[in-house]
Amino acid sequence: MPPRRVAVIADSDTRWKWGASVARQIAPEHALDAYFLRGRSTPTERQLAEIGIEPDTRREVRAAELADDEELANADIVVLAVLGGTVLALVHSLGIAWEGRLHRPVTVSGYVGVVYEKMVDGLLTRAGTDLVLANSGHDTRRFRSVFASVGADPDSVVECALPFLGGAPYLPSSERPFTVTFAAQPSVPKDRASRLRLLERAAAHARLHPDRLVLVKLRSRPGEQTTHEERDPYQKLVETLAEPAPANLQLVYGNMAEVLDRTDLLVTVSSTAALESMHRRIPTAILTDFGVREAHGNHYFVHSGCLASWDDIDAGALPQPDPEWAAAQGIGRSDPYTAARARIAALRATDPLQPLPPLRPYYTRQNAGIYLDGILRNNGFDEQGRPLPVPLGGGGRGRVKKAVRSVAGRGAKKLYRVGHQRLAPALRRWGSV
Repeated sequence: MPPRRVAVIADSDTRWKWGASVARQIAPEHALDAYFLRGRSTPTERQLAEIGIEPDTRREVRAAELADDEELANADIVVLAVLGGTVLALVHSLGIAWEGRLHRPVTVSGYVGVVYEKMVDGLLTRAGTDLVLANSGHDTRRFRSVFASVGADPDSVVECALPFLGGAPYLPSSERPFTVTFAAQPSVPKDRASRLRLLERAAAHARLHPDRLVLVKLRSRPGEQTTHEERDPYQKLVETLAEPAPANLQLVYGNMAEVLDRTDLLVTVSSTAALESMHRRIPTAILTDFGVREAHGNHYFVHSGCLASWDDIDAGALPQPDPEWAAAQGIGRSDPYTAARARIAALRATDPLQPLPPLRPYYTRQNAGIYLDGILRNNGFDEQGRPLPVPLGGGGRGRVKKAVRSVAGRGAKKLYRVGHQRLAPALRRWGSV
């Protein structure tokens, strides 16, 4: 009998980490197949090595190629670790392609981190998968309420927790310096001035506490892409500090769990690393220096008891989360994927000669045809869920735009030099005749 297989479709390093971790939780004995969607944020070899989950097979594909992929159709489980719009496009397309088959995979979708904005928007694009994973009891109740109200299946929402919460509980150590880890985010805060100011405060903390080690945990190297675009990486900003960085301020890469192994205080604006840290009972500070704002995502932690400023941290603050709030977020649970495994088993327990019900996304041509058509085309499908023809060159619009911008930028600079150095003086001479 061939090995049972779980396929993970992912479009970035963060979503691969989530999807592969979910796969290991719900089907630990299955072989793991990776399908990386070709695009701006396709993970690099270094990013994959940092995450540390090695698939048994891997391929890089366009989303539209999956409609006719027999290996995917023969998988036992498919985890859709992609944007909500891509989930919708794939459920629509695969639902048509797999209809009538005696076997089709169980499909799983969910969220990589906390859901603090566009909840209904993202949720309804995920409706139609067999399981929609909710990372807490709070999210489970919200998701089921929305599904029940719009006529989607509320039982498809399954409570779990973020799959990468784990690791040994925190124990202080006298064998190393007290270590403060700042978990950087690619786009929070977004503007250069705020990011530089944040780095200045981390450096100031290192100078104020020379006995401490201050780590800036980076997400990617310059030029690598993540789920969110990083325009001003800290690797470059550190070179522009008003004073040289102190020796006890270090920029580090690596697996977050391994960095947390040597962390005594985790500091972040709103990274999900905060939940990993809280799960391990590491003191965790959610920064308020830029305000508590929906735009920054730190409003999610309002009731956590962990809001703090750099001034508080300088003064020795070591926040711990409120136990009730932490429990409501799924923090501290020992095996949060029991319900997900049970639902998959129940779906598979039907008569083997009876196929699973067809995939039925919430959005259809009848209730949201204009919206659905746009999402399908953005993901390379026509309105029937079939792959659109690939343009000659097939490099993708993103690469073409980037090349055009690069050439246009060089051309504009050359034209400016010609105009400034040659044409303008000539015009002034002619004007004086």
